[in-house]
Amino acid sequence: MTTATHPLRCRCGLLQGHVTLEGRNTRVVCYCKDCQAFARFLDPVGRMLDAQGGSDVVQLAPHRIRISQGAGHLAVMRLSPQGMLRWYAACCRTPIGNTLARHDRPFTGLLVQCLDSAPLEPSFGSVGARVNTQSALGEPKPRTSGLLPTMWTILGMVLGSRLSGRYRNTPFFDAAGAPVATPQVLSADERARLRSGPGGT
Repeated sequence: MTTATHPLRCRCGLLQGHVTLEGRNTRVVCYCKDCQAFARFLDPVGRMLDAQGGSDVVQLAPHRIRISQGAGHLAVMRLSPQGMLRWYAACCRTPIGNTLARHDRPFTGLLVQCLDSAPLEPSFGSVGARVNTQSALGEPKPRTSGLLPTMWTILGMVLGSRLSGRYRNTPFFDAAGAPVATPQVLSADERARLRSGPGGT
């Protein structure tokens, strides 16, 4: 029986793949300063964010992600030496997703910009949580919601991937557990400028 999938692609189409739909996921909007900074790193105008600075993220285990074309276009940055790995397609600066720095901590937050070549809700459901709302732009702030169920789901995903050994099947790390691209680490000044918003200093 064929496993259902959802297409993954960058805007220009050089990087393509899919996400298998077997397994649990969560879908959240994150308003944290770091997600806002990543969006501005890729697009200084911040068009990847919603009106209040939120990023729409599908959280799932990385073994469900396959890149079938253009893997060489994967690039990665870190906002600090200890920050998350934030992956994107260098060909057109489409965000791909966020991972932790170690492949044995199997968690990926895919940005919906690489998934919207097909309707999202049938594959991943609607947004179930809004987090880090204190950093949202404007007033009133969105209300935090769905945090505890999201955390439990993520914990189950991570444990399942580790116990099954499937965490080794990831497009973001090689067989030795090193990132497949060398991370660009931003300076403190670069990070501060991006976190302060468009035109910030």
